[in-house]
Amino acid sequence: MNALPPVRRSRVAIIGGGFSGAAVAWHLARAHGPERLSISVIEPRSALGGGLAYSSEEPSHRVNVPAVRMSMVPEDQQHFARWLAGSGEIERDPDALWKNGDVFPRRRVFGRYVAEQLAPWLDSGAIRHVEAQATRVVRANSAGWTVQTLAGPVAADIVVLAATHPLPAIPAALALLAEAPGFIADPYAPSALAGIGPEASVLIVGSGLTSADMAAELDRRGHRGRILALSRRGLRSRAHPDIRHEPFGDFASVPATSALGLLKNIRATLAAARAANVNWQSVFDQLRMQGPVLWSALAPPERARLVRELRVFWDVHRFRIAPQVASVLDRRQTAGTFDTIAARLVASNVEGDSLAVSFQRRGQTRIETASFDAVINTTGPAHGQALQSNPALRSLTEASLIRADAYGLGIETGLDSRAVGGDDKAVAGLFVAGPLARGTFGELMGLPEVARYAQRVSAEIAGLLDTSSSGGAVGPNAGGVAVAG
Repeated sequence: MNALPPVRRSRVAIIGGGFSGAAVAWHLARAHGPERLSISVIEPRSALGGGLAYSSEEPSHRVNVPAVRMSMVPEDQQHFARWLAGSGEIERDPDALWKNGDVFPRRRVFGRYVAEQLAPWLDSGAIRHVEAQATRVVRANSAGWTVQTLAGPVAADIVVLAATHPLPAIPAALALLAEAPGFIADPYAPSALAGIGPEASVLIVGSGLTSADMAAELDRRGHRGRILALSRRGLRSRAHPDIRHEPFGDFASVPATSALGLLKNIRATLAAARAANVNWQSVFDQLRMQGPVLWSALAPPERARLVRELRVFWDVHRFRIAPQVASVLDRRQTAGTFDTIAARLVASNVEGDSLAVSFQRRGQTRIETASFDAVINTTGPAHGQALQSNPALRSLTEASLIRADAYGLGIETGLDSRAVGGDDKAVAGLFVAGPLARGTFGELMGLPEVARYAQRVSAEIAGLLDTSSSGGAVGPNAGGVAVAG
């Protein structure tokens, strides 16, 4: 009796091995195992799961969400907290435990947690780490995809785009500083701040999470000089409450259909929260949880208006900083060595060993010029440039297989998580994971939301694999689905 030929395992290539890509790979491996699936995660870093967010070795960089709200398993929110309790990390880092009992460990600790979840699947062969950068993605006529990397080609039936956040764009007004020794374009580069002296005057461009990280790191390194954080609105990221409450309010039962209507609902709910002695953070926690429903209820023009007019206010309330970091900013502000101002950049120049920056404060006509020993760019990821700055995404853009979404947040994505090409159709076998899909799905920047979405993407892919095992197609010729604009 002749033996049956071996069944070829379906091949999935995931471009990006930070949390988004690692979580998709992990959920897929758990669903299908090495018998049915071969997963290649293309990531130039030496370990999977850390990415830009959770690879930092800087001790002052902490997670911005209490450990009890961070998990690779959306249905088990205590997954990371249990791992953390048994890891010994809290004993090695007692400052991680805040006075209200919440734990905010160092970011690299969460990266290690993710890596440990992946380790058994790497050992089994279900997941393979391709330690290289993806440079080009090519769609074959009938044989799937080829991802070109600096370590050689990777063949796949399905490709998942889980690329990291692009670096901050350098503001045009600071272009003359780009090559200056004191200008730091990539704040998360290893030892980026090591050359800043203890008495140096520092300008941080931006006042969000990364700005706060830089101030905390400078303080940890012994810096005592003047730090000025500058942004257009001068809004500093808010802190977590001393006492956490359950999410408050209901925005989803009758979701607003306009940005103004949503704003009115938020204000009314905040007033109700104050009357009930509930903190405002609980209202924003509910907004986060119900975010996909709220986003889907808005027509495209209202989504664009929301991003254009309200996003900056959302960001500073929703993206909170760890209390350990907030305490550093408060202490430095009280001491007069840290301040945040609302201003727009006007011009810059190199003057000897100093960096001169001109700016105009909000509501004033006078232009001020100040000299700094260092300027740190923390303007936030340049999401609008992601499709051009990443070579793999650029190759797909040039082939009309992906395009930017209408809001400048990432990649146009269908409701089935597939990329939408230039012909307005979802591209078979090409999925988008992580924050790059938030133009379709709304809030996808926080870890809980990214974890849930990674599980959703893996379920969509698993459904394709189940169809293929019944005789359906998986690769590029599996047929496109029209997407209404």
